[in-house]
Amino acid sequence: MARVDLNSDLGESFGAYTLGMDERVLEVITSANIACGFHAGDPGVMQRTVTLALQNNTAIGAHPGLPDLIGFGRRNIAITPNEAYTMMVYQIGALAAFVRAEGGRMQHVKPHGALYNMAAVDEKLAEAVAEAVYKVDPELIFFGLSGSWLIKKAERLGLQVAQEVFADRTYQQDGTLTPRKQPGAMITEDEVAIAQVLGMVKDGTVKTMQGEVIHIKADTICVHGDGEHALLFSRRIKEQLIAEGVIVSAFCTHEEV
Repeated sequence: MARVDLNSDLGESFGAYTLGMDERVLEVITSANIACGFHAGDPGVMQRTVTLALQNNTAIGAHPGLPDLIGFGRRNIAITPNEAYTMMVYQIGALAAFVRAEGGRMQHVKPHGALYNMAAVDEKLAEAVAEAVYKVDPELIFFGLSGSWLIKKAERLGLQVAQEVFADRTYQQDGTLTPRKQPGAMITEDEVAIAQVLGMVKDGTVKTMQGEVIHIKADTICVHGDGEHALLFSRRIKEQLIAEGVIVSAFCTHEEV
């Protein structure tokens, strides 16, 4: 029987600025990627989000990104592999401290935004990012773009991986996501997105922007919940998956089946 995890990026508020609907999204998803203060979030937000996740029995992951609050971590910045490594270690350690202080245990790490996309296609950056996770805690699960360098390098190090797919993003022929600045990068029709999710989870395929059908592995699905429509969309995806006989649960429970 098919089984999949639903993850979402949370804890992205900062100071007096509130972003997202974390409390309500946590009622839907099974894994939370919590911002670690570089692209979004701050210590108070991190603590509150960790507490909310634990209250909802949602698996917790660190979501480290580039040091770019103004650009929300979505702008490419030229960094060395060592800089990527140290940024990752710093942020993973920060969130891990909050999780431990609140009596929880961290499940995974998922890089954010530009760091994620850069490392997905750059072998050396991917190796540095994966090594940071392994060195901090080899028991952590590594979330990365399905079939990318992130997954390959993490597996070579011996990390357990969750290959990630996206509900509301389109794909290129090489398996990468269509850049946000390009037309058609985002899927805005619910039915189209749901059909894409079901194809990836049940058939292991996705249709690219070029019209080609490629193979893809879906261990965890990223859904966005930063608006009322997106929250309803996330619920629809979960309901449809369950209706199709797919078990929706945190990735850390998958080996128990």
